[in-house]
Amino acid sequence: MPSSGKANGPEGRAGTTWDAIDWRKADRIVRNLRHRIFRASQANDLRKVRSLQKLMLRCYSNILMSVRRVTQVNAGKNTPGVDKVVVKTPAARGQLVDLVATFQPWRAKPVRRVYIPKPNGKQRPLGIPTVLDRCLQAMVKQALEPEWEAKFEGSSYGFRPGRGCHDALEKIHLLACPHRRKKWVVDADIMGAFDNINHDFLLQALGEVPGRELIRQWLKAGVMEGGAVHATEAGTPQGGVISPLLLNVALHGMEPALGVRYTRRGKIADKRALVRYADDFVVFCESQEDALRVKDKLLPPWLAERGLTLSEEKTRVVHLTEGFDFLGCTVRHYPTPRTTRTGFKSLITPSKKATIRKRQELREEWSRLSGRNVRAVLRRLNPIIRGWANYYRTVVASETFARMDDWMLHRATRYAKRMHPNKPWKWRKNRYWGRLNPTRDDRWVFGDKHTGAYLLKFGWFKIVRHPLVRGRSSPDDPGLQDYWRARRKTNFRLLSDSDVRLAERQGWRCPVCGMDLINGEELHRHHKQPRCMGGSDTSGNREIVHLYCHQQRHAALRREREAADGDER
Repeated sequence: MPSSGKANGPEGRAGTTWDAIDWRKADRIVRNLRHRIFRASQANDLRKVRSLQKLMLRCYSNILMSVRRVTQVNAGKNTPGVDKVVVKTPAARGQLVDLVATFQPWRAKPVRRVYIPKPNGKQRPLGIPTVLDRCLQAMVKQALEPEWEAKFEGSSYGFRPGRGCHDALEKIHLLACPHRRKKWVVDADIMGAFDNINHDFLLQALGEVPGRELIRQWLKAGVMEGGAVHATEAGTPQGGVISPLLLNVALHGMEPALGVRYTRRGKIADKRALVRYADDFVVFCESQEDALRVKDKLLPPWLAERGLTLSEEKTRVVHLTEGFDFLGCTVRHYPTPRTTRTGFKSLITPSKKATIRKRQELREEWSRLSGRNVRAVLRRLNPIIRGWANYYRTVVASETFARMDDWMLHRATRYAKRMHPNKPWKWRKNRYWGRLNPTRDDRWVFGDKHTGAYLLKFGWFKIVRHPLVRGRSSPDDPGLQDYWRARRKTNFRLLSDSDVRLAERQGWRCPVCGMDLINGEELHRHHKQPRCMGGSDTSGNREIVHLYCHQQRHAALRREREAADGDER
């Protein structure tokens, strides 16, 4: 943290005005620092890495970006810690920036224990730090992550920039091809990984990094539950900004422990292969005996050193013809003796458990929407349908989507009957169904004929293969900027056709802050000349911006109008 005074920033800087921040400049400064840390880590120049990390922790732009992420982007932005403080207004965010930028001997507060339901019916414990601690964690993460991105294995896909579930599934798809020899799988799960990490091992793995004392405080801060503070002798709070990075640091080195080796071209040159997403991972082996050896002999002592153990309930050895579930999908070899040379075909499909859970969620939503008008139904259900379909459209999901559409049609007919119990079926059909989607010749589209809005169908989302991230590539590598710029264009499926054209014209960047459009923030369409001032709705007058950039731009317009009115008076 800053050694004295305030963090690096403009001399004589007054209080931070949130709506006047130059986000393009702040993002450029932080991104360049991350690139320099990555390069120094690649060159094994530890002295330079530590110097740059100290600079990152003193950087005013890092404070701005961290506060923005914690209070505007992250899913838990409205969840308070033990101090019950939530930051929601621009003025409060500016005050938070000034507080973080002012030097003081920080003391981490305990995390607040909350529980969320797990798919198996159990409760998952989360530890929610205070907003201030989350901002500090985001700052420390910006300093540590580029160093470890230069070290992390290519088989790790969870909680890392530029990587995700789809990359892990695509890697499994390549490893599970029927012509390959690794047909036995250790489907493993670490029991309570976040709650049981050994603190001493983790701090030793991190080394003498800047911010080490803060990390130690966060690990030892304790948990407040039932009005009492309980000591934490192990684990990192699942809910902290830095916790996913600490978990990846603790689990780094699993490939060497399993004896996985690569050729100079990056191809696997061993009888085993690993795919890991955070604490869920699978190991592909050539024989059942080797898979059992991995499960019983190699993994337990390696995990024990980190204070972790395999979950006996969820860890098993299976053949690909039996199949296994991973990240909500089922991976399995299906017999096709007449159509393939190997006699089998590898398919990744939505798992039955995931489909049942989604139906239950939609069933509850339909029940809550009983008595609400059709516009409320569309506003609530369409984002759920779009999100689930976008996740599974990268796998073989057409049959599942068709069954889900049939089920949704049944729920829609029940809704129409409940809304109009005394009307005949033909009347209800004419009121709610028709060819509402102009791009499809489908007369069974449910929606609102007055506005033309309609309910999406899962089947409209066609399969789009996800391109696997290349080897150990990282967005922090300055030599791969063209590669990552091209990969960002694969996110087009999240937008409408007109928005895709606007995004391509903008280079897939927000014209206000200069950051990537697809970065987790909500996107808005901004009219350069407001429609209230005669602006048109054509594409030439529109641009795609982040939600908070949109608010910032309108705040600037308000200030300009107020200044103009003052001059006139």
